[in-house]
Amino acid sequence: MDATTIDTREPQRDEHLRSADFFDVANHPSITFRSKQITAAGAGRFKVTGDLTIRGVTRAVTFDVDGPTPPVKDPWGNVRAGVSATAKINRKDFGLVWNALTEAGGVVVGDEVSITFEAELVQKVPAGDVK
Repeated sequence: MDATTIDTREPQRDEHLRSADFFDVANHPSITFRSKQITAAGAGRFKVTGDLTIRGVTRAVTFDVDGPTPPVKDPWGNVRAGVSATAKINRKDFGLVWNALTEAGGVVVGDEVSITFEAELVQKVPAGDVK
């Protein structure tokens, strides 16, 4: 993921997230995940374990994956399927330690972060089959 493109629809928050307080995109512009193991976890479910790197810190993370969905043809004749994956991490494990106290004595940022991504896969048409 290109961390420089973070967009929460709040420009000031986005700038803070890109700063050295959080993702430090000037020094670490990418967040990467490299899978190492995939195991079945039931019908249409998998566990994907790999190395997640944020701010130059790499930790093993396991994503719970639903899918892929059964393939469907879209209106243009493309065959598509989808997957959804989630994992929880402790942000401090990746060097994301900035925080501030609220007036009530709580903290602004929690330690546990949920990561969710969804992907749509499109089957590649062999070069000779394009019409």
